[in-house]
Amino acid sequence: MKFNVIQSGSKGNATLIEHNGCVLLIDMGISLKCLKEGLAVWNKKLLDIDALLITHSHSDHTLGIGYLDPLPIYCTKGTYECGDINIVKIGKKFHINGLDIIAIEASHDAPNTVGYIVSADQETLVYLTDTGFIPDKTLEMIKNADYYIIESNHDRRMLLKTNRPEVLKQRILSDHGHLCNEDSAFYMADSIGPKTKEIVLAHLSQEANTPEKALSAYEKIFRKRKIKTQGIKIHCANQFEMTLGGKE
Repeated sequence: MKFNVIQSGSKGNATLIEHNGCVLLIDMGISLKCLKEGLAVWNKKLLDIDALLITHSHSDHTLGIGYLDPLPIYCTKGTYECGDINIVKIGKKFHINGLDIIAIEASHDAPNTVGYIVSADQETLVYLTDTGFIPDKTLEMIKNADYYIIESNHDRRMLLKTNRPEVLKQRILSDHGHLCNEDSAFYMADSIGPKTKEIVLAHLSQEANTPEKALSAYEKIFRKRKIKTQGIKIHCANQFEMTLGGKE
């Protein structure tokens, strides 16, 4: 299983996953040009995408969906209502061309926000961004995955020093907002296991975070928890550059 986080952040999100010829797209908040460039890395084209999975209704995750008609779309009820919609239920497994997929509960200020677990051939990828905390049931479901694409949105001190309106700062910090670096690291410390090969820190704020701060928080908390990271690649996704991962 391999993946390409084409873009990740408040200006647009889209991630490709490929396994044995099946290509999934998670979210489509980017331009058609950027999506085509992401596909070209694997010598793929738009017609090679088997399905689109949507996490929630915010425009940075849905803005470009209209370019993909008539691609099959999978999402929770009320998330999107145009095109070939397949409604998924949290915790209930569904299948797309050899891949097993489960929508997992998140906590965000959009109706029925979810992440996804994608599995095949004893490999598992967890995709979970845009959540103010990780519910206990979700945390139990994502343990010991091979690959994690997990939110690490902000550094608390940097966020509070920004010129953003106070109401926006409090929204981001709330249980329906976004994970800070430390919370993300603590959750991953509770989740990774012997199978884990890679963690991609996603949806980093351009104003209230840096890759260095996100990675430093992980290093500090993993060290405090006496978690050895040898053999686990930990790196950050980018708003304007592709991030490749997984196993070729």
